[in-house]
Amino acid sequence: MVQRTARRGRPPVSEEQRQQQRLDISRHAVRLFREQGVAATSGEQIAKAAGVSERTLWRYFRSKESCVEPLLTKTLDAFQDVLRSWPPELELAEHLRAAYTLAPEWSDVEAVLAVIRMTHDEPALRAAYLVLRERAEPTFVDVLAERLGVPSDALEVRMQAAAVSAALRAATDELVAITAEGVDPEVLGEHRERLADALRFITRAPIGSCPQRTNGDR
Repeated sequence: MVQRTARRGRPPVSEEQRQQQRLDISRHAVRLFREQGVAATSGEQIAKAAGVSERTLWRYFRSKESCVEPLLTKTLDAFQDVLRSWPPELELAEHLRAAYTLAPEWSDVEAVLAVIRMTHDEPALRAAYLVLRERAEPTFVDVLAERLGVPSDALEVRMQAAAVSAALRAATDELVAITAEGVDPEVLGEHRERLADALRFITRAPIGSCPQRTNGDR
C-alpha cells in the first residue's frame, strides 16, 4: 500500500488574502511617505514596516511609488460601486448623496487625501494616480450607456463619462486643498454635495433620452 506523505510548507494564499496583504503594505508605505518623504523611503523600509520580505514586496509592486495604488483603488472602487448601484428612478446626484462615501475607514480617507496631496510634488505618484483614474473610466461608460440605452462606444456616452471622471477629479483636488489642516465629517459632506451638484449638471440633459439623429445630421 502506497503511503502519501503530507505536503510541507505554507498553505497557498487566497486571492482575498493577497489583496488584503497588498492593502496592508499600501497603508504602511503611505505612512512612511508622509513621515519621511518618498525619496527618503526605501522598499526595504516599507517591507519591514509591513512585516513582509522584500521579495514579497517586489512581487506585488513594480516600484515603491506603486505601493500607493491599493489605497487609491479602494477609493475609486467605492465610487464605481455607487455608479453600478444607481437605481433607474433616481437622478445620479440624489443617489450619490445617499450612497457615496470617500472610503469605508476614516484612517484610509486621510491617507488617500495625503497621497493625492503628495502627487502635486511627486511625478511618479501623480502618474500612478492618473493611470488608476483612467482605468476607472470604462465603468462610467458602461453605466451611462446602459442608462441611455445606447452602445458604449457612442460618442455622447464617452464624452459624458469623461466629464464625470473630470468632475470627480476636480472635486477631489478641491477636497485635498481644503483639508490640508485636517479632515472632518462636515467637510466630507460638503465634498459630496459639490460633487453631486457637478454631476447633476453633467448628466441632467441626456439621461433618460438620446438625441434623435436625422438624415441631415453628420
